[in-house]
Amino acid sequence: MDITRQTALRREQKGGTYVLMTAAYNEEAHIEKTLQSVLAQTLLPQRWVIVSDNSNDGTDEIIKRYAKRYDFIRFLRVTRLPGHSFVSKVEALHSGAKFLDDVSYEYIGNIDADISVEATYFADLIGQFEQHSALGVTGGFVYEDIEGQFASRKINDIRNVAHAAQLVRRACYEAIGGYKVLKYGGEDWHAQTCARMGGWDVQAIPSLHIFHHRRTGAADRPYRDRFRLGRLDYSFGSDPMFEIAKCLKRLREAPYVLGAMTRLAGFVWGYISREQKAVSDDFVAFLRKEQRSRVKSLFRADRRTIGGVS
Repeated sequence: MDITRQTALRREQKGGTYVLMTAAYNEEAHIEKTLQSVLAQTLLPQRWVIVSDNSNDGTDEIIKRYAKRYDFIRFLRVTRLPGHSFVSKVEALHSGAKFLDDVSYEYIGNIDADISVEATYFADLIGQFEQHSALGVTGGFVYEDIEGQFASRKINDIRNVAHAAQLVRRACYEAIGGYKVLKYGGEDWHAQTCARMGGWDVQAIPSLHIFHHRRTGAADRPYRDRFRLGRLDYSFGSDPMFEIAKCLKRLREAPYVLGAMTRLAGFVWGYISREQKAVSDDFVAFLRKEQRSRVKSLFRADRRTIGGVS
């Protein structure tokens, strides 16, 4: 399809306008699935900025090939010291944001470079925004590839929108200051908590599927990752009772016993090392209020179960 026809086609599309950002690090094995997935959308983005985060495989060449063919795709390469981190991912997204300055849009989102979504995914998300004026952040449920079969992640929750493929209402995105660079990751958790602090609704849609194709490094180093998650929880000011309740709940599931203990150890380490929080006091107060409410709900549910009510 020639560039003029692509532009005309997007102008003819009905529905809200959106832009996407992607940070890709050594994703030559999967990024073409992501590219094809976005190109197959019934509602195309006005602009899609793909940042190669210091990739040293064939990622750049694949992105460049598509960027030459499709006028709404912009490619940027970021060069830095070797290695990869949660910080570098968000910094790469910030670097690519300059390519959105000349675009008009209502929604902005992220799509990771190792996932695919159904053809109506982004149109369906925009449909959710149009139905609910207070909705600030939305996305689907993540399905992991386990030996060739996709299964819903155990941690999927309608209250938490995965960063893997999400959209944010532009007014909400600007109000929260976009995605924050955080040492231990959690930019999605931070963004949606800030959104709720500002009065916006946040909801994941179970019927919309995000297919994750790559086994992450975290899966190869599960206990190191659990310790990091504990430090992340501490850095966000998670309520200690909530943290303990969450880990105790995991202790009931045999495969996760050691992981739960390791995460709790990471959380406790934050107190031992007196590490500075990554968020404001207002953020901590709001988050703890939410978490305490959830702990009370869990205890009430447990009492009903013990009493034979459910």
